[in-house]
Amino acid sequence: MVKKNKICFFNSTPFWGGGEKLHLEYAIEFKKLSYLVCIVSKKDSPLYTESLKNKIQTKPFTIGNLSFLNRQKQSKLTRYFVEENIDTVFISASPDLKIASFAAKKAGVKNIVYLRGLAAPVKNTFLNRKILEKTLTHIIANSEETKRKILGNFKSKELEKKIEVIYHGIDLALYDEIAQKQSVVFKRRGSELIIGNAGRLTKQKGQQHLLGVAKKLKEQGISFKLLIAGSGEEEEKLKTQTIAFGLEEEILFLGFVKDMEGFMKALDVFVLTSIWEGFGYVLVEAMAAKKPIVAFDITSNPEIVADKETGFLVPYPDEDFFAKKIIELNSSPELRSVLGENGRKRVELKFQLNQIIHEIENYLELV
Repeated sequence: MVKKNKICFFNSTPFWGGGEKLHLEYAIEFKKLSYLVCIVSKKDSPLYTESLKNKIQTKPFTIGNLSFLNRQKQSKLTRYFVEENIDTVFISASPDLKIASFAAKKAGVKNIVYLRGLAAPVKNTFLNRKILEKTLTHIIANSEETKRKILGNFKSKELEKKIEVIYHGIDLALYDEIAQKQSVVFKRRGSELIIGNAGRLTKQKGQQHLLGVAKKLKEQGISFKLLIAGSGEEEEKLKTQTIAFGLEEEILFLGFVKDMEGFMKALDVFVLTSIWEGFGYVLVEAMAAKKPIVAFDITSNPEIVADKETGFLVPYPDEDFFAKKIIELNSSPELRSVLGENGRKRVELKFQLNQIIHEIENYLELV
């Protein structure tokens, strides 16, 4: 039976990223639960294309950062929400938040929901106060760290009350099905330890620390390969540093890797050197693949990784201790196996997508 609630995901981002993946996954899951679902997105964007592939009602809409000042655009969006009888709107990106939240409020949308995934402070401006405190009905933070950052510049008790922490989830059945079909991205050639890192090559992701750790591993005589999946503005600098450290044989830059399941299958250990993360979804993917983790003990990482249970959390920015923990894992396949199994159990308990969707349903009182 189709439920009367109609849910809209508003996302005009022209490229594919974590927010777009999240919106599509949520839309698919709510549709499975018999909700009426639509996605408003930029025409021919990856999200627009994927929405059509998944037979989700899709509305093309293009905006810029100042579109919230364009009365014609705002009126057009308000009319769409009214005509489609939208009950709930999910918004993530800042430009989208400015126009869609106001349009939804004018249209009388019951639930105006901000999916906040960035663990960075929000400026206490008049516009932000109006949106966060007066316009939005609900704010979903993807970690306790993200919630702390939202509240950092605000003292409003009302704002705090409307923020709920709901983690991102993974469809384990689908993940396992895809993983079974995919080939590993790298085949072991000897007894070396296969270490992996995945993420955009940016300062925030901290891959410069990864090179420092790799240098220490080589100095300790550890036989290893470090697979780095991703691309970004720091790529050339990182490759230059790799040569300077004499690590050309140990480090492989794979570029953007679409098939993360095949990437994870190749690894013995997954490492994350990010300086901050709103929610390190890649950690959940690694744990789903039963890979032990080594990451810095900062931002939201401790909410995902259980230290000494599913991996090791290392004081930031201690590269020596980071290398020491990898060496410990290298010396004990049994420890790697135990931590990996524990990681999988933790994902099953805390980070399953269907559980997350039910948490959202309950928070918004959709059921």
